[in-house]
Amino acid sequence: MDMNNVGGTPGGTRTFLLGLIMAVAGGYLLFNQVQVNGGYWNWSGLGGTGRSFGITLLPLLFGVGILFVNGKSLIGRLLTFGGALVIVIGIIANLDIHFQQTSLWNTITMLVLLVGGVGLIVRSVMPMMKDDERQPRDDQR
Repeated sequence: MDMNNVGGTPGGTRTFLLGLIMAVAGGYLLFNQVQVNGGYWNWSGLGGTGRSFGITLLPLLFGVGILFVNGKSLIGRLLTFGGALVIVIGIIANLDIHFQQTSLWNTITMLVLLVGGVGLIVRSVMPMMKDDERQPRDDQR
């Protein structure tokens, strides 16, 4: 393994590491300002009102019951997978995500670290040669 050639291209190890550090720091600072709260579990868009978590358990429970009877049952697997998928989608759909109040300077710092780090990572996987290592073009010979 050649530590000087990131991504199989010449040069860029230091650029990659600096970009990685910047992206991780910016991402941490940005995500640290995000507050996530759980909302009420409801399916009001599907015609129901109020809380309806219990109804989403039925396909999962029927699927698990069928799988205990016959472990190779395709319908049991589909009901179990579908029920679990509905529960995960419902949890994600009922999250409230808010960006906490912060100063403009802090926000710009977070975004510059994140975007600048990603830019350096992308730049590091492109070939990086010193000026004396470059081949002269045909029109410069």
